[in-house]
Amino acid sequence: MSLLELKDLHITYRSAEGPVPAVRGVNLSADSGEVLGIAGESGCGKSTLSHAVLRLLPKSTEVTGRILLDGEDVLGMNFGRLRSVRWAGASLVFQGAQHSLNAVRRIGRQIADPIQLHEPAVTRREADRRAAELLEQVGLPARRADAYPHQLSGGQRQRVMIALALSCRPRLIIADEPTTALDVMVQAQVLTLLSDLVRDLGLGLVLISHDLSVLSSVCDRAAVLYAGQLVESGPAKDVFDTARHPYSAALAGAFPRIGDERFRFAPRGLPGDPPFPGDLPDGCAFHPRCPVALPECASAPPPLAVAGAGRLSACLRTGEPDLDLRGAR
Repeated sequence: MSLLELKDLHITYRSAEGPVPAVRGVNLSADSGEVLGIAGESGCGKSTLSHAVLRLLPKSTEVTGRILLDGEDVLGMNFGRLRSVRWAGASLVFQGAQHSLNAVRRIGRQIADPIQLHEPAVTRREADRRAAELLEQVGLPARRADAYPHQLSGGQRQRVMIALALSCRPRLIIADEPTTALDVMVQAQVLTLLSDLVRDLGLGLVLISHDLSVLSSVCDRAAVLYAGQLVESGPAKDVFDTARHPYSAALAGAFPRIGDERFRFAPRGLPGDPPFPGDLPDGCAFHPRCPVALPECASAPPPLAVAGAGRLSACLRTGEPDLDLRGAR
């Protein structure tokens, strides 16, 4: 049994203009000791999906399907059970540490609070000691527990968010764009830290990013979303190196690698913008931007099909030999 399983997950926001489907029929799983990467452009449903796991979406949002955490359906939990699962069963590293931390409270207290909430027998002194240990575990001196968020750099604040996510010893951590606002050197440090935690603590980690090259270097498996649907999944390095879906190929091609001649002269970027979720095109949602689209792509959305060992792709041209998805324009 997987640590996390998403089964036919649909998430729809309500708006004055009508329903807005943000996630459409996603099936994914993550195991203990594994890093699952989720990639896609802004608006593809990555953050919506991550917030749904712990039911952090607005009450007006319609969520159907199943979200199984250790075999228990999160959508069926009463509030008391859900409250006990948040932080202790699964935790979320929110996008943008500056806005997620309380600006007027010392970071040590912010880490200690959920410990005392979930473990009433723990004294304030013990919780503060654990908070200091967590800071050291993520590479910050224990004395920084007395600092306020504004006294820390962006990379340090992100480490605090990771310490906060670890505070109640969860089995699953979901990191939503944890390195977006960081420079390249700090980004590498944070990603190394997350990888080490998975290895040392046996956690399950879901890492969300728009950068497929980052996911390929850190994750065991990768899933690519477009317009709320899963369009490709498989071993992360394989998805980056030999994408089976033209959208995955475009994401990979946006981050060229030194010494690879395929990237040196290939055109960059995709025409147009991602579709508005409330007004999706017929057929494959990607076909208006696709460099290798067929006329039938506008008729019906292609199902996910086997595209190699442990790989799935939702593209009619996946199985065609010698099809260059990166360079085709």
